[in-house]
Amino acid sequence: MIRKNLFRRRLRAILMIVSILIAFAIYGVLASFERAFNAGQERATPDRLVVLNKINMSQPLPISYYSRVGAVDGVAQLSPISWLGGYYREPKNFISAFAVYPEDWMRLRDSDFVFSQDARTAFARERTGALVGARMMEKWGWKVGDRIPISSSIYAQKSGARAWDFTIVGSFTSRIPQADTNIMLVGYDYFNETRSFGKDLINWLMLRTTSAAMNERVGNAIDGMFANSPYETTTDSEKAFQKSFAAQLGNVALIVELVVGAAFVTILMIVGNTMVMSVRERTREIGVLKTLGFPGGRILRMVLGESILLALIGGLPGLGVAMLLITQVRGSLMNFVPTLTLYPDIAVGAIGLMLLLGIITGLLPALGAMRLRIVTALGRN
Repeated sequence: MIRKNLFRRRLRAILMIVSILIAFAIYGVLASFERAFNAGQERATPDRLVVLNKINMSQPLPISYYSRVGAVDGVAQLSPISWLGGYYREPKNFISAFAVYPEDWMRLRDSDFVFSQDARTAFARERTGALVGARMMEKWGWKVGDRIPISSSIYAQKSGARAWDFTIVGSFTSRIPQADTNIMLVGYDYFNETRSFGKDLINWLMLRTTSAAMNERVGNAIDGMFANSPYETTTDSEKAFQKSFAAQLGNVALIVELVVGAAFVTILMIVGNTMVMSVRERTREIGVLKTLGFPGGRILRMVLGESILLALIGGLPGLGVAMLLITQVRGSLMNFVPTLTLYPDIAVGAIGLMLLLGIITGLLPALGAMRLRIVTALGRN
C-alpha cells in the first residue's frame, strides 16, 4: 500500500525523486571535495612547524636560514623546500614538484610515507634523480629508471631551456590514508645550480620540534632571530600552514554548506508541500481504512513510510551519481585533491539525512492523518 500510494501520481512522484536525487548528488560531490581539499590539515602532526616569509608564502627565504634555524634549541629535524611550478610536456599537465635536500626531507616525512632503502640511497646519491609518489607514477605510467622532462612555469635554466631531465630513481607509498603521493621530489642542489634566477632561495622551511610543547618557544625564537631583517619570517604549525594554503582558494567549507543547505531547504519545502497535498487527496480513503479497523498508529506509520521510501528512492541513486561524477573528475583534479573519493562516513551521513528528510516531510501529514476523525474524513470532498 505504501508503494502504491507513493506512485499513484506517477509523474509527480518521478519529479520529486529526481529533485531528491539531484540534491544528494550535489551533497555527495561537494562534501567529498571539501573533505579531500582539507585532507592536508588532517594529516598534519602536532610537532611539525613551517617557516615562511612574513609577507606571504610566495615570497622566498634565503637558504642560509637552513643552518641558522637548525641551530635553534628544540629543532630536531629540518628540511628546506622549493616549489618548482612544474608540468609534464604541456602546461596543462601540471604536477606538484618540489626541490628538497633528499635525506632531510625523507627523515622529516618518514611518519607519512614509506621509502624503501634502495630509493633512499639512490635519491640521496643521484644528482639528477627524482623520487616520485606512487599515485603520480600510476597516473603517468612512469617506472623506475625512466628519464622524465619536467618544465617549470616559473623558472628556466641558465641555458634558456625551460625543461629539466630527471631520472626516476625510486617511488614511495603512503603510510596513512590522507598522505598525498601525487608528488615529485628532486634534489635542491642540482635545481639551484642550474636555474637562471632565484639562486640560493627557498619557499619555506619545514621542521620537527623535539616536542609539541616546544612549538611556541621554537617559533618565537626563529621569528625573533630574523626580526627587522630583509626576510622576516612567520612560523606556524603545519596544520595552520595547510589551512592558510587552502584558504587562498576560498572558504570551501562555507561554499559547501551554502550550496547544500540551499538545495536541502528547497527540496524540504517541495517534498513537504507535496506530501501534505497527497494525504489530503486521500482523506476519504483514510476514513475508510479507519472504518475497517486500521488504528491511528498504523496510519501514521504508513504515511511516514511513504515519505521515507520517497527519500531513499531518490537519495540512494543520488549517491550513486555522486560516486560516478567523482570517478570521472578525479583524474583532472588529482593535483589539487589527490584523495578525492566518496568517503564511507559521508555516504552513511547522507543516508541519515535521507531518513531525516523523510521524517520531517512526512511527520505533519502523518499526524494529521492519525488524528483525522472518521466522520470528518468520509464527509470531506
